[in-house]
Amino acid sequence: MSIRSRCRAACAAAVLLLAALPALAVQPDEVLPDPVLEERARDLSRELRCMVCQNQSIDDSDAPLARDLRLLVRERLQAGDSDRQVLDYLVSRYGEFVLMRPVFSWRNALLWGAPVLFLVLGGAVAWAGMRRREAAPPARLSAEEEARVARLLAGSRDDTAP
Repeated sequence: MSIRSRCRAACAAAVLLLAALPALAVQPDEVLPDPVLEERARDLSRELRCMVCQNQSIDDSDAPLARDLRLLVRERLQAGDSDRQVLDYLVSRYGEFVLMRPVFSWRNALLWGAPVLFLVLGGAVAWAGMRRREAAPPARLSAEEEARVARLLAGSRDDTAP
């Protein structure tokens, strides 16, 4: 194999490896000059949901609204806000839906507890149904049915007679 073909193979492998990596949507003009602030901005961006994509963080989304939110996060950090203050500001503007992991509160307790509630209710209904089935005594045969069973057991073929 020649040097030229080895070089092409190596370049092709590098391109394939780079294509397999997740693409981050942060543009070079968004990056803060202070590496500590930039790291905080990236951490916060991973915790915030893109309102357009809804299954991506704003760090991964290339939607225009996600870019605006990334810039807003960086602006708030440069203004001296703490991480909690930035998150609170965005929640006050966009609601809890902007958080990738919503916080437990009494307003959304039903949402968090609904799966457990449905599981407990379903188990209670199943248990009550099984108890009712076990507790019900077998129905007694009428005199006519008992006579027919006796005839069948005695070997009589004429089961239509009373």
